[in-house]
Amino acid sequence: MKLQVLNQSGQNVKEITLIDSVWGIEPHQQAIYDTVVSQQAALRQGTKKVKTRAEVSGGGRKPWKQKGTGRARQGSIRAPQWRGGGVAFGPSPDVNYKKSVNKKVRALAFKSALSIKAQETNLIIVDKFDFSKPSTKEMVEILKNLKIDGQKTLIVTLNKEELLIKSSNNVAKVKTIPANHLNMFDLLNATKLVMTEEAALAVEGVYA
Repeated sequence: MKLQVLNQSGQNVKEITLIDSVWGIEPHQQAIYDTVVSQQAALRQGTKKVKTRAEVSGGGRKPWKQKGTGRARQGSIRAPQWRGGGVAFGPSPDVNYKKSVNKKVRALAFKSALSIKAQETNLIIVDKFDFSKPSTKEMVEILKNLKIDGQKTLIVTLNKEELLIKSSNNVAKVKTIPANHLNMFDLLNATKLVMTEEAALAVEGVYA
């Protein structure tokens, strides 16, 4: 697969060859689904909690003696059957929501997502981003030059570039991440995928 490499002005500067085994496969929808579900599940946190009988205050004394009262035996007024008692089998925050996906499936999912972007011509390769200082105005101009302004855009660089991140922070629908933070949700959530040449080759090296 051959793609044009653009500069910040939107001009073709050279051509890059990407391997089809990463950027040109038949997308595997089930692998994509499983990987997204796994990523979203890993972000879940236990937010529901009720007190068990051990955590409810009071109830340390046996309410009445074991025998001879004619009433059912009771050990504590904080047992689950009592009003104000602890809850039996209630929700707990100590729940593991993680879903495992093996490495081959995860790799297939990433290659599928990258191939979708390439096949739909939503993949843009840029030689580099060069900022002398943080500038939202300059970032907006670059997006216009690349003809992707106003669209959901994911920008991927080889390393974390502070000037680029600060320049794009105030631009709506634009997110910037380094290549080692590339994830399935951000890939699929963005309409346009903009990668520096170095980042594209680095990602290709991981999944080739």
